[in-house]
Parts: sequence; C-alpha cells; structure tokens
Amino acid sequence: MLKGADQAGSGSGRPTAVARPILRVCRPVVLRRLARAGALMLLAGVVALSCIGCNYKQHVQESEHDYGSQDAGDPKLYGGRQYGALTGRTNQHDNRYFEYSSLLSRETARIDGLATSVVMLTDKNAYVGIALDWTAVGTKRKGGFAMREQNNTGTTEGVYNFRTGSPYYNNRKAITPFNSPFSVQDHNLISGELKQTIAKRIRKLAPQVEEIHISAKRDFTNEMVDYAKEAWLGHPLQPYLNNFNTMVKYEFAAGQTLPEPVERLVKQGRQAKTK
Repeated sequence: MLKGADQAGSGSGRPTAVARPILRVCRPVVLRRLARAGALMLLAGVVALSCIGCNYKQHVQESEHDYGSQDAGDPKLYGGRQYGALTGRTNQHDNRYFEYSSLLSRETARIDGLATSVVMLTDKNAYVGIALDWTAVGTKRKGGFAMREQNNTGTTEGVYNFRTGSPYYNNRKAITPFNSPFSVQDHNLISGELKQTIAKRIRKLAPQVEEIHISAKRDFTNEMVDYAKEAWLGHPLQPYLNNFNTMVKYEFAAGQTLPEPVERLVKQGRQAKTK
C-alpha cells in the first residue's frame, strides 16, 4: 500500500484519490529510466560488436591470410629480417653441395598463399622456389591479383590455352602462362611478410641455415622442380652443382651468366651414358 493512503482514507480502509497522483508522477520517471537503460544496452551492444570487428580484423592481419598490412605488433614481423642477404659475404652462393629437402618443401607449401614450394639446402643456404595461389592477400608488394602474370581464363571455357583453344596442358612445368599457379617475375616484389613467414618456418626446422633466398620467378621455380624430380628418381644432384650455383647467382646476386636448363643437362648426361 502506498504511503499516505491511511491518512486520507475513510473508515472502509480503501485508498482514496491521494495515491493516484503519486502513480501519475512515478510513471514518467520509470519510463525515462527504462529508456536510459535501453540506450545504455544498445550502446554496449554497439561497442561489443565494434570490439568483435576490431579483434577479427586484428586476427586476420596477424594470421597467414594477410601479408600486406605490416601493422606494428604483427607477429610475422618479429625477430628482424630472416631472409635474403644477411652475411655480407661475396661468396655466399658458392655452395659446395645441394640437396632437395622434402620436409622443408612440404612444410613451406602449407603456408597460406602458396600453391607450391620447393626447397634446396646447401652447406650455407636454403633456396626456395614458390608459386602463389592467391588464397591470401598482400602476397605481392604492389599490383596484386590485377597484375598477375598468368591467364587462367581457360578454366571457365574448358580449354587450357584460351588464345588457341587448345585443351592440352603442358604438365612438364609447374608454372605455365595459362591455367597455372601464379608467378612473380621479380622476387623483390614478393611481400616481405610472406618471405619472413617462409624463412621462419625454415629456420625452425633447419636452424643452421645462414641465408634463405626466395623467388617466385617462373623459370626459377620450374628449374627447382626439375632438380627435385631428379632427387625423386634417386639421382645424385652433385653433377649439377656448378649449374645450380650459376642459377642462384643469376637470380639473387645479379649474376651475368645464364644457367643451362636442367632438362637439357639431364638429356646430355643420358646420351653420354649410351655412347
């Protein structure tokens, strides 16, 4: 019962009209409080959604799906640069041996944004030939997907080469001009975050490596695959050491001598054995 009802009531004990004005006064106050509470709840919801959006954006930028943001605090950039020329030695690419690493090739190929990865280990360095698949953003420093070097139009037209209409695929090469994983002609255009991610993965498994050099150039990656094919067949790679060193110098140290294609060297070796 409301305060004041006994004083203004009759002997019947029923509340009189005194209580009614009190109710009319309280109702607007309650409504204002409910409106304020609703506004606060709405504001809290907006803030919560904003935080979720910010956290999601941060999660993507710090993941292996984004190699272009380069925001401060991105864990992909921790530890200083771990790829490229680090020792300053002019003879860094004079390797004494090289071998195909199935473990490092497999582990780096799992990185988002890569269609394939072939890793060769030497007594000093790791060399990585990659191809992109655009499953991650920012894999190129500039240009991105709009400046891709491959034309995959044929995939929607049921042909391999959309220019000639040929349905035949050149399966001898990992990267081709049509319906293929993507290459980057200049390795300096590959995202530094992507290179750093690859280098960290390699150093975790092969901490003795001095330098890690990475390229997505079509000719380079195709040659790396051809060397890997020889290793898969159980053939020694040492006979090709000089040619391999010529290739990596040409790609990473401004070498002036073009390497011989591995396929040609292999064919010459087989012909020499049959004579």
